[in-house]
Amino acid sequence: MSLVRNLAGLAGAVIAGGLLAVPAQAADTTPQDVQPYIIDGREVDSAPWAARLFVNDQETCTASIIAPEWVLTAQHCVADAADGNGLSFNIGDVDQTKGEHANAIPGEVHIHDTADVALVKIDHAVQTEYAPLGDAGTVNPGDTVQTYGWGATCTDKPEIECQAPILKVADVNVTGVNGDCTDYRGGQAICASRGDGIPAGGDSGGPMFAGDKQVGVASTSDRATSTAYVNITEYRDWISSLAGV
Repeated sequence: MSLVRNLAGLAGAVIAGGLLAVPAQAADTTPQDVQPYIIDGREVDSAPWAARLFVNDQETCTASIIAPEWVLTAQHCVADAADGNGLSFNIGDVDQTKGEHANAIPGEVHIHDTADVALVKIDHAVQTEYAPLGDAGTVNPGDTVQTYGWGATCTDKPEIECQAPILKVADVNVTGVNGDCTDYRGGQAICASRGDGIPAGGDSGGPMFAGDKQVGVASTSDRATSTAYVNITEYRDWISSLAGV
C-alpha cells in the first residue's frame, strides 16, 4: 500500500512531526529524501465498501462508499478533477479492476473548507454494504487500527508502476488524535506509527477503521514510520449535511 504523490509530480510536502510527509496518492516518482517502506500487511478477502479512484482512467487513490450515491476520499485526490470530469470509481470488490463502475457527477465534488477530505456524488446508486462512520471518542491514542488501500508495493521503481492489484490492509498504532496532529491541509487528524505496514502512494483517501467504524481518511505518510489520517469523526456534521449519514 502507498499514499500517493500527485501523478503529475510531487503534489506538495508538509512537515509532520519533524518528518517529511507527502499526500498519500499514487506517485510517479519516489523522493530521494524519504526511504519508503512497503505496507506489508495482508490482502483483503472482502471489502464491499471499498472504492478505487481513477482520474482519466488512471488509478490514483483509494476511497470508501458511505451511502448509495456518495463516496468519501481525500481532497488532494480530486484536486485534478475538482469539476468531476474524468473522475470515476470501481466499487465493492477487492480487485481494483472489478466492482461496480460509477462516474462522478460533474459539479458534485464537494471539498471541505479546511480539511483534506472530499465527498463525491456518483451518477447512480450503488447497492452494497456502506462504510459505517465513527463518532467522537471512537478512536484514541494507544489504539491499534486498520488502514486499507491499493497503493504501491515497491521501493525500486516509480510507485505508479507497482500499485497493488488486490486491496491490502495493515495495522498501525495511534499516537495522537487532533491537537498537534493535522492533515495535509491543517485539519484535525489521527496520527499513527507503523505497525505491520505503513501507507504510501495510492493509499490516499483510503479508510482507517477502528473496530467496525471508519474514523479516518488517508492524508499523508512519510512512507517509513508515521502517517496522518483526516479525523472524520470531527467532520460528521459536514458529511451528514451532504450524504445524510
